[in-house]
Amino acid sequence: MKNNLFFIVTLVVLFSFPNLTFGQAPNLGTASNFVLFTTNGAVSNSGISQITGNVGTNNGSSTNFGNVNGVMHDGDGASAQCATDLQTAYTQLNATVPNSFPAPLLGNGQSLNAGVHSISGNATLNQVLTLNGQGNANAVFIFKIQGAFSANASSKIKLINGALACNVFWKVEGLVSMASGCTMRGTIVANNAAININTGDTLEGRALSIAGAVTIDGILAYTPIGCGSPVLTGPIAPYLGVGACFALFSGNGAVTNSGATFLTGDVGTNSGLTTGFSAINVTGTIHPIPDATTAQCSADVLSAYNYLNSLPYDIELLYPAQLGNKLVLTPHTYLMNGAATFNDTLYFNALGNANAVFVIKLNGALSTSTYSKVKLINGAQSKNIFWKVEGAVNINNYSVFRGTIIANNAALGAINTGVVLDGRALTTNGALSVTAINAVMPAGCGVPAGINGIDKENESISIYPNPFTDELNITLNTISQINKIELSVYNVMGQIVLNKNFNKLSNTFNTGDLPSGIYFYKLADNNKIVGSGRIVRQ
Repeated sequence: MKNNLFFIVTLVVLFSFPNLTFGQAPNLGTASNFVLFTTNGAVSNSGISQITGNVGTNNGSSTNFGNVNGVMHDGDGASAQCATDLQTAYTQLNATVPNSFPAPLLGNGQSLNAGVHSISGNATLNQVLTLNGQGNANAVFIFKIQGAFSANASSKIKLINGALACNVFWKVEGLVSMASGCTMRGTIVANNAAININTGDTLEGRALSIAGAVTIDGILAYTPIGCGSPVLTGPIAPYLGVGACFALFSGNGAVTNSGATFLTGDVGTNSGLTTGFSAINVTGTIHPIPDATTAQCSADVLSAYNYLNSLPYDIELLYPAQLGNKLVLTPHTYLMNGAATFNDTLYFNALGNANAVFVIKLNGALSTSTYSKVKLINGAQSKNIFWKVEGAVNINNYSVFRGTIIANNAALGAINTGVVLDGRALTTNGALSVTAINAVMPAGCGVPAGINGIDKENESISIYPNPFTDELNITLNTISQINKIELSVYNVMGQIVLNKNFNKLSNTFNTGDLPSGIYFYKLADNNKIVGSGRIVRQ
């Protein structure tokens, strides 16, 4: 009886204090837009770090950052507001009432449910700590650490059963230090202490300090999505009109090819000659001389350029000469105020939105390194990527380039040997030359979308799976097509790596000898192409 009375009294007392919270997420305000921030101190980087989210300090400077997929704010109105909002969020976290008291050594296979977890002194993360949302996407995890917090090398936070990084918070009353190779999830709020994040670390969340330096070295850090964060759609895509039907086009200049080039899409110019293209290798129309279609295309390409040119930008990439280097871009309009050199890899991350649009505005020429690659992740599609270039374009050997290039008054002077162009190369005025490339225009001009929106197929033929591994299946969907069908598969060099004839409705081909990579196929019936597109060997 006494125990029951004590329990009832305890509940009454607790509920009489409405300001006490039990696992309620704080309101980050504008601080939610920052991935790295300190109210008072320096924010510095060494090595090549990939950052998505704003970076800044309200009293200090941000130094040695390359291209950031966000806005730099040092000592401006945005940083002042962030400082105010961060203090509010800290106060809210500090007021939460613990309902769990784990040992200072976190991890080692440990699993914790949602709640407010309090550690009275220093804490260390070792190996794997699992946060279990128990099927609740709104589950909130708050860690109140009354001392320093360190993460040992290669330690990890793992989220399961609906747990989200945007609902994880670490309030730390001391130095935050992460050794190399860690995967940290959640928003870190350090009070009057520095934050150090080391080489090879991944942060899905934020590193925010009320007073203390934030130092990083060659990391991947990005603000988490969910929890009411805005869904990025990017700008409205330009209307290409007839330009959507062309893989290669110049409004005024010769369009030439040398070597074995394979195209899906039209090719032509509105002033000059189109030469060197083989009709056998082009799934589309070759316009050898200007005609009514090229005249309309020229007008439509110019209109699309004018639209892109007037589009306001969201984010300026401050170092055009350092484009690539594994930079990750999200749906926005980007500006590079100078000539750009694209090295290594550039990622386009649609954040799960297959309709998200990306625009990159270059106020200068564009060149790429050999073997450079544009990669699409989380639903990004080449048909939704647009490059507006104020200068010549040079895509170097064996590169994989994605999106529609619209160059203004400049040559698309060299799209070189072995290049895979998953998109279009269009110029308002200038010569265009290619050498032994594979170009497949994205979905558009009535072309159905395939993998990444680039396949153009006869609907009565199915080729699957795509991507494939050891087997590739081809199905003829109409009995009238049971003739002698020839399958030809080419690598990015234009070399035939598989050639088969068949005359059955359902056909399976062994592809175990093909190395992983991108391939192009053609299906011909009595030398007439009835299907073509791109396939990927995993």
